[in-house]
Amino acid sequence: MPSRNHLDKIGRKKKKKWTEDAMERALIEVKSGRCTVRQAAKEFGVPKSSLGDRVSGRVTPGSRSGPAQLITSADEELLVEFSLYMSRHGFPLTKQQLVSFASSIYKRQHRRVAFSKLGQTWWLNFRKRQEKNITIQPADNVVRGRTVSVRKEAVDQFFHLLRTVVDAHKLRDKPHQIFNCNETGFQLGRKRVTLPKSASLGYKPAPGSRDHVSVLACFNAAGEDIPPFIIYSKAYPGGVCYKTQGPPNALYGWSDSGCVNSDLFKKWFLKHFLVRAPKERPLLLIFDGHRSPVNLEVVESARKEDVILLCLPPHCSHILQPLDAGLFVVLKQHFASLLGDDHTTDTHFAVSKKEFSGVFKGTYQVAKEEEGVRIVKEGFRKCGIYPLNHFTISDGHLISAHSIGPVAAPSLSLSSSQGVHTVGDLTAAGPSS
Repeated sequence: MPSRNHLDKIGRKKKKKWTEDAMERALIEVKSGRCTVRQAAKEFGVPKSSLGDRVSGRVTPGSRSGPAQLITSADEELLVEFSLYMSRHGFPLTKQQLVSFASSIYKRQHRRVAFSKLGQTWWLNFRKRQEKNITIQPADNVVRGRTVSVRKEAVDQFFHLLRTVVDAHKLRDKPHQIFNCNETGFQLGRKRVTLPKSASLGYKPAPGSRDHVSVLACFNAAGEDIPPFIIYSKAYPGGVCYKTQGPPNALYGWSDSGCVNSDLFKKWFLKHFLVRAPKERPLLLIFDGHRSPVNLEVVESARKEDVILLCLPPHCSHILQPLDAGLFVVLKQHFASLLGDDHTTDTHFAVSKKEFSGVFKGTYQVAKEEEGVRIVKEGFRKCGIYPLNHFTISDGHLISAHSIGPVAAPSLSLSSSQGVHTVGDLTAAGPSS
């Protein structure tokens, strides 16, 4: 049997909703002397106490009721502007990414507060406050995983975006200001040994997992480099000799997987790329932002330093990454030849973690020589990045979206009255520069 309190709640009349517009009109009537607070509250359907607070000055007209926002209105506007910037440069934001960026803003303002990230309540309230700017829509059709053929529409959108950015910033004849950074991996294993057949019957390899090392390389379309970023798995090698043996001015880091993550990319961009890049501005940096998501600090620093971040479409790096198109193949072949291992694959190498930087130093020198510079320039040409040429991409690598099934995922759509540009999962408004 339901309790009396439950029945009272059911029978209780719901409060009538009121709008700020109604409150503003009621306030005008009271201040003009045409109505009392009681009369205006009844006529415009607003709470008498709330109207009285605004008349007396205890509450500022137009201020929101309820608990304070976790991030300020000014920072919220900055977040929307940031999302628009990301979408215009090929970085479609998902709900999770936007909440993560908002959490970064909150943490920056509340450094002493124990906090993980903003929750679902903040997201729902944010959507309500920004309903004129943000909607949710399914993502464009995508092909999961790298395939022989990629979406023609995605490639067309990328080249439209690239052409817009290059022309807006007058970069068509400035190859030294157009950069591509890309990551390649080296799986390290034990050296092979040759044993007599009788001895091999009782032989067991020593236990231990293989190590993975990644190298983040960065070159411009003129063939000039930013020294490489070498990333070890789990931890640095013992001692400091790996730094003295490695390529000059290289940067070092580590992650659990031995691959670039958001924090490592921030370290590379802020402390390495901006320090060693040419002083001419603007610079254009093209990379796969889907594999190494950028964070708020990177984007803010890029805008401050006049560096344009441009994201490649997902799963297209094998046809649009200049360094994938030639240099990485040559580097791995030379790496294997230095080890004297004719049986190696293109990703597995019989070298230890401590030895890696010393061997890679000799390998990387190939990229600095005349032939290496030519290969880098040819990679930019083959991908149509520089000189800008959409038609270098063979139609044999492309497939129409009508030929693949949709994989829908929720994404953000930002809109305004200035027009709409579709880029990846995010629809952004305004100019594309």
